[in-house]
Amino acid sequence: MQLQSITTTTIPGYRIYEYLLVLNPHEELRNRIKKVKQEFYDVYKASSAIGGKPHITLANFLQYGLMEERLVNRLNMIAMGFHPVKVELRDYGGFPSHTIYINVVSKLPIQSLVKTIRTEAQRLMKLNDDNKPHFILEPHLTIARKLQPWQYEKGWLEYSHKHFTGRFIADGMLLLKRPVGELSYQIVKRFEFQNLAITTKQGELFG
Repeated sequence: MQLQSITTTTIPGYRIYEYLLVLNPHEELRNRIKKVKQEFYDVYKASSAIGGKPHITLANFLQYGLMEERLVNRLNMIAMGFHPVKVELRDYGGFPSHTIYINVVSKLPIQSLVKTIRTEAQRLMKLNDDNKPHFILEPHLTIARKLQPWQYEKGWLEYSHKHFTGRFIADGMLLLKRPVGELSYQIVKRFEFQNLAITTKQGELFG
């Protein structure tokens, strides 16, 4: 009897998802940033400016659904040991020639968080050798990405002279996911930063 070849998408749990781990501004600030994104879209017709809620990405990665419970447990442990982060936003920056963003000027605590996640959770975020997690060590809040060169050049000419200020306390991080190929993300879980002394390492629990 010949076994049929099975594609990963047909095995329960083996469905692949795209995950985003983010920091979310509070609603009032989010609405101000949405207004900036809408204004950019109105002038430069960049569709990426109006999709999704404003956020600061910490990491993005592909992973099988069956890994989610272990990943959630690990991220929960990381968050319990981490402190709330004061996030300062000021003016605009760009990645030539494709992205315009709001600058995050309080980079260090966010970079520290990303490095902690990379150290403690990277293994659970790696799908395979071709699909490794992407950790964002240059924190920023995107206004528009995947811009055409003319959109970037004209947009940057304008936004390099514009001003923006905002601040928020990130007291948790949010894990989002969507099936590969789909557009909208759903919330998996919010992890509260509790600044607890977490000393129990995996393994000691069963020692």
